[in-house]
Amino acid sequence: MGTLGRAFYAVGFWIRETGQAIDRLGSRLQGNYYFQEQLSRHRPLMNVFDKAPYVHKDAFIAPSASITGDVQIGQSSSIWYGCVLRGDVNSISIGSSTNIQDNSLVHVAKSNLSGKVLPTIIGDNVTVGHSAVLQGCTVEDEAFIGMGAILLDGVYVEKHAMVAAGALVKQHTRIPCGEVWGGNPARFLRKLTEDEMTFFSQSALNYSNLAHAHAAENAKPLDETEFVKVLGKKVARSEDGSILDAVQDIPPEINLPDNAVVDKVPKA
Repeated sequence: MGTLGRAFYAVGFWIRETGQAIDRLGSRLQGNYYFQEQLSRHRPLMNVFDKAPYVHKDAFIAPSASITGDVQIGQSSSIWYGCVLRGDVNSISIGSSTNIQDNSLVHVAKSNLSGKVLPTIIGDNVTVGHSAVLQGCTVEDEAFIGMGAILLDGVYVEKHAMVAAGALVKQHTRIPCGEVWGGNPARFLRKLTEDEMTFFSQSALNYSNLAHAHAAENAKPLDETEFVKVLGKKVARSEDGSILDAVQDIPPEINLPDNAVVDKVPKA
């Protein structure tokens, strides 16, 4: 962004702030019709009392995710858009190269058996599918949690085990290594093949690579995104040299690493 561009941006910012101030003043002058809208300033990372999240510098946290309280996220892990990780009354621990996909919820839970609040522990190279709910459970390394699955308190998923999409795993259920569990309530379906267990590690690697691309795009400052999109419009010219005022908005390309392959989730 050049000097002129920065000036335009600053003037636009002042105009917007002035307009918001006038709007608030007008609301007050309305008397009984006065209202106040609180401006939402979303914070991906937030403390609760003395509990603060710890995120490894190489992890990716999507801007719309919410990481609250005693949450630890390891190297090369990714927390995707719309996820909520709430470690307020106990801890949440996520290992390295694990992906928690969009709109998933990770929380802690109070056990009905012991009465204790159980932490949630997720190991390395774990894939948690979109809109899954994990509450007070333990998931070992290289396990696979399908989309929309629900794991209640005390559930223990062993290494190389799979919870099928949409499954509801009841409290204090243990899912052994190399097995697929699915249904409501979840039950044993079949054994996993060697290729499927190998896929779990590849899936985690794919998301780790994809997270780098998203992190790079989200790290771009405003002058490389919104402002350039406005001022960087290309003007096409016809053969006779006249201006056609044709706006060409070309979205930036995302270059994936060579070792990233398309995910194909094994069927339960």
